Amino acid sequence: MQTKRLLAELVELRARMLALEADALAANPHIHSNQLRSACNLAHYAALRSRENRGMQNRLARLGFSSLGRAEGSVLANVDAVLRLAARAAGEPVPVMQGSRGSVPLLGGGRILARRTVTLLGAPRAGRAERILVTLSAEAADDPEFVKGLVAAGMDCARINCAHDDAATWSRMVRNVRAAARDARREVRILMDLAGPKLRTGPVTPGPDVVHWRPRRDELGRPVDPARVWLVPLDAPAPPPDAAQAVLPVTPEWLARRRSGDTVTFVDARGSTRSLRIAGASGRGRWATGMQSSYVVGGTRLEALSVDGRGAHDVGIVGRLPSMERPLLLRPGDDLIVTKSLEPGVPAQCDAAGVAVAPARIGCTLPQAFASARPGHAVWFDDGKIGGVVVSASREEMRVRIEHASPTGDRLRADKGINLPDTPIDVSALTEKDVGDLRFIVGHADAVAQSFVRCRADVEDLAARLVSLGRRDFGIVVKIETRQAFDRLPEILFASMRSPVRGVMIARGDLAVECGWERLAELQEEILWFCEAAHVPVIWATQVLDGMARTGRPSRAEVTDAAMSVRAECVMLNKGPHVREAIETLDHILRRMEGHQSKKRTLLRRLHVAETFAPKPARGGAKKAARGEFTSPAPRADTPSRPSRSHDNRHDVGAAAVPTRSPRAATPRAGGERRRGTDARPRPPARAVCVDSRDFERRRLP
Repeated sequence: MQTKRLLAELVELRARMLALEADALAANPHIHSNQLRSACNLAHYAALRSRENRGMQNRLARLGFSSLGRAEGSVLANVDAVLRLAARAAGEPVPVMQGSRGSVPLLGGGRILARRTVTLLGAPRAGRAERILVTLSAEAADDPEFVKGLVAAGMDCARINCAHDDAATWSRMVRNVRAAARDARREVRILMDLAGPKLRTGPVTPGPDVVHWRPRRDELGRPVDPARVWLVPLDAPAPPPDAAQAVLPVTPEWLARRRSGDTVTFVDARGSTRSLRIAGASGRGRWATGMQSSYVVGGTRLEALSVDGRGAHDVGIVGRLPSMERPLLLRPGDDLIVTKSLEPGVPAQCDAAGVAVAPARIGCTLPQAFASARPGHAVWFDDGKIGGVVVSASREEMRVRIEHASPTGDRLRADKGINLPDTPIDVSALTEKDVGDLRFIVGHADAVAQSFVRCRADVEDLAARLVSLGRRDFGIVVKIETRQAFDRLPEILFASMRSPVRGVMIARGDLAVECGWERLAELQEEILWFCEAAHVPVIWATQVLDGMARTGRPSRAEVTDAAMSVRAECVMLNKGPHVREAIETLDHILRRMEGHQSKKRTLLRRLHVAETFAPKPARGGAKKAARGEFTSPAPRADTPSRPSRSHDNRHDVGAAAVPTRSPRAATPRAGGERRRGTDARPRPPARAVCVDSRDFERRRLP
């Protein structure tokens, strides 16, 4: 009875899948011919996941059938296989089933996805299927050896962000990447990322023109290292040749007379008398050191006393200084006025008692945002560091009540990102700048990433522009970084099928801000599943090993996150001073993890930790087991387990301490002969293999 019920459910599910296939193909008539099977499979998966199936899954599992939990790559074939088994188990004839316009055979989805990944991202490296995409810094434009180092460390694809630098800089980056790839005799693809419409904070009113320096102090507040100040002539303000706490442009003639050992005294902005000592020269500039904290403004008089102490004091003048940044300090409960005008923002105005009488104000670079903002809509600033809700809105400004900030306040600066997850913004994902950049991209790169995608029209617009540029076959990577894009993921995937070469980037930073950090793990799983059903390569992006790229040392959470990324086809690293070390670490993690995980499927690779516990079968054990004869001989004490050639698993860990089996006493035969499987030599003592969680950070596992 239960099997017949299951059979009816499967027949109904299959009918829904084919009905949605017909509707999807009718709504997307421009699907590229090589994407037809993927379009059908995506429709089948959407039908499968559009209803609650956990009860059916449990019943299938109890009967020993596949529960369809890993059917993404070939949905219809999996359902058909289970349906045939259910029909036989129920004693019913296999139903006559309608055919699909593009069914994918069992295991065929993985092969399609592998081919698509090669087309978009290039061939994989030996021993690692996942590609590593690295965001290039400006250093890559002028240092060919830096780029060669990235390729040698394991970079498979290079990303150039068009939101930064210019075409001349991009050209040098491309040239250096191509040269490094030729020298390494391997292919390195180039992905260029369109900036998209900028939704960012406007300028803020600058603070006073002042520079500040202070010496390094010990725990008791005593100065131990002097501050280093770089003095430059007003007519040639060259940057310091080494690290400096401050740069002072001064009178050229006065500066030319300074020698090592001269003392310079002045009165700083607080009225305190301070001094510097000239410590050396470099070209027309001079190094000076000071053991006192100082604030200096433009126009300050500098009186110099020569090292020999002779002559009158020599007076120089400090020139114009850059203005200090004055960010807006925002606390929970504060109001912030966000305006369409890009006039410099100002902090809140307070009365004598410190009570705010006028809220802080700041501009927004995207005026279209104000047309749709409504009270209750969420607003996030600076990658989610500050958040609030709209309490009132008009076409010119909106008042935001700050709800998420530290109790002591967080600082909001100019040119920081703004996220409006609840506000539908009527703006194209392609700006005029993007259209101009696209002409450069198709002539120099291998694929383009589209930012700020919100609906299928955005993807269709980009595909049409590529056709107009004669590059219908150019790779398109759609960035899923907004709540609207996630909510419309299936239709965006169908729209991308206009192109024969396509991919998806999970921009996890913006996606977490838009949808909530607590939902990020769930959302990235769903994106991975739908993309596997559509046979689309996925780039796992944002903050992978970010701490290591910046500091040279990963956190445990970062290592775990990097291990999870093995389920994507490509993993992206951001720039940082230690990016090469981050590439090498990620390469190592991916090589080990792909032996354990393939998409949602756990792979049953041989584990050393299990092998040390489980007894080895005697010779001929497989044949005896087939006859029902089971033996459990002790392992030889002198024969260590050997890892397979395909993978070195000497360092697989599963517990803090893993006891190893002590061998049984060997019984030597007369004349010193050894029995098979035994050894007459003295037994080693029992031992424990201790695994420290910090081992990964102390050494590279093989």
